[in-house]
Parts: sequence; structure tokens; C-alpha cells
Amino acid sequence: MMNQLTFPPDAPKVIECNASDTFQAWLSQVNGSLAITTYQAGKLALVGWNGQQVTVLLRQFPKPMGLAVQGQRLALATHHEVLLFANAPLLADEYLENQPGRYDTLYLPRATYFTGDLNIHDLAFGRDSLWLVNTRFSCLASLSKDYSFIPRWQPRFISQLVPEDRCHLNGLAMIDGQPKFVTALGESDEVGGWRNNKATGGILIDVDSGEIVLRGLSMPHSPCWHDRFLWILNSGEGELWRVNPHSGQHDVVCALPGFLRGLCCIGNYALVGLSQIREQHIFGGLPVQQRFERLLCGVAVVDLRSGQLVGMLEFTAGCQELYDVEFLPSVLRPTILNNERPEMRQAFTAPEFSYWLRPSSQMTG
Repeated sequence: MMNQLTFPPDAPKVIECNASDTFQAWLSQVNGSLAITTYQAGKLALVGWNGQQVTVLLRQFPKPMGLAVQGQRLALATHHEVLLFANAPLLADEYLENQPGRYDTLYLPRATYFTGDLNIHDLAFGRDSLWLVNTRFSCLASLSKDYSFIPRWQPRFISQLVPEDRCHLNGLAMIDGQPKFVTALGESDEVGGWRNNKATGGILIDVDSGEIVLRGLSMPHSPCWHDRFLWILNSGEGELWRVNPHSGQHDVVCALPGFLRGLCCIGNYALVGLSQIREQHIFGGLPVQQRFERLLCGVAVVDLRSGQLVGMLEFTAGCQELYDVEFLPSVLRPTILNNERPEMRQAFTAPEFSYWLRPSSQMTG
């Protein structure tokens, strides 16, 4: 059974989604929420649990892509910027004065880095900095107060850092706070060269050694280190893989009816993003299109032990492509403010206290 979800009054009515009963049951027990980006619809979606049902909050951002979560902090890559948010737990309860307690987490914008259009894909908090997959310049990079970015690493076959998207570097897996594995759609050193063999030219690279661990992948995305294995999406085939990076051996955990993008592992489960194929000139002709009669857009919960589908949150209207999926631990009822929300200018936080600056809270006389 699928249950249609309701949205807050200010949410666009054109986006609709359904949650299976099993998805709702899983979310009600996992003590956390989901953050999902859809660059195609220009939205960040926060999927929570209010004690009775799944809730979905949509917030507008220009081309939201990679997400990263670390404690109370959240980072989001957009079209020309990287935005940093921090939770203001003391303000969350009173965010809506007429509905106290509706939210338990309030992500407030705290810093913006103006990077320009780097076509940033994955983000990851590391030991010393926030790491960016700078797809336009085919490198890993970090943020800077003085420059658009600081290059930190590039594949061996990339001869120079130029804005040519030579290999479509996209995915990043961290181990112990350091970059360890990356995915790219092709082993190319030419302008957009990855497009020539997109269905079977994907690669997985070991960052430390620079060696290519796997070749022949179909548009791989979203590598994730979890429970002593590397988990990766062989997106063009619609497959979730478990990889032994030492031997290069892999097992296909499951196949799902979508172009897979966005992976997050929690205990024995994986959250996997599914997309329909909207841009045929880029994604057309992939094996997943022949494998499944109809592709879905949504987030699947998969049991990593058995490969079985546990539940599904499906976008049924207004959203065809997702990019990233992250889990927000110990967060049940989240909200987030973008720069357009007037409440952002009414919220004040400090290490020991927080205040709303509103007419109802100001002294008179």
C-alpha cells in the first residue's frame, strides 16, 4: 500500500510523492530523517517522522547537488555556491509560533562560499576541511576565502586543470576523515571525453595510490565506505555493488528500476536514490533502460544483508531526477531556511543562548 504525503502550505503543489507502508515503518524506527537533493526540480527535501506519519518539507535552492552532514552541520553545493548550515536546536521548537514543537531541528545558513559554476557533485566533511568533487576541473578541491577553490588532488591521467569536464569526476568516499575512493565516468584527458564510452567506461580510483581499482563500470556514482566494504552505484545498470577494494571483486547486492544516484548506509540498510532519465542526449541508451520497462524517481531502502527492498519513497509528479541522499541521525522533524526566508534575519544564536527577534518577543514601552 502507498500513502500519499501532504506538504506544508508554502510547498509547490506540482511535486507529489508516495511512501510505502514499509518505508514509513522503517523511518518510524530508525531515529533519523532524510535529506534529498533534486537539481532538476531545484529543491532540497527533508523527509521526517512526526510520530504519526512521514512528513516532507521542500525548500528552494538553485541546482542543489551534493550534501554533507557532520554533527549539527550540513553543507550543500548549489549552482554557483557552497552553503554551510548549522542546527539551532534552541530555536527550532518556536520556529512556528502557532505550532510550537512542530520541528526539533532548524538548519540556519551560516556561511556562503561563492565558487562559480564548478559543477560540484559530491561533498564530504573531512578531518581538516570540506572536500568538493570539482567536476568541471576534474579534481578534488577545498573551499577558500580568497579563491574559487583550492585544488587538492587529481587523477593521474588528467594532465592539466582546465574547465573542460574531461572525465566527469563525481563521487567521493572518505575513510577516517580523508578522501580514499573516487568515481569518474571515463578515463579521459580530453574535453568531455567521458561521453564517448559512457555506458561502459566508468572507473573507480584509489586516491592514495592513484591506481584504478575497477574499470568497465556504467556511469558509477556515490561510493560509500561502510562496514569494511566499499558500496557503489553502478548507475547505468541500476545496480548497487559491494566491492572489496583490495581484490577488486564485487557482488551485485540488488538491481533497482532507476538510474541510481545518491547512496547512504545506516547499519544494515542503504538509502539509494533512483532517477528517471530526462536528458536523453546525456543518459540515453543505458542498459537500465532495457532492463526495466519503467524507471522510477525516489529513494529505496535496501537491506544490505539480503539485497531485498525494504520500502520506497517515490516521487510521482514534478520531480524526475535526484542527486544526493543523506541521513540525519537523531533528527525527526527537521526544517531548513534558505536566504529568501525572512525568519533567517530574525534568528540569533550564540554558544550559550539563542533568540528570536520578533514583535511578540520584543519589549514595549
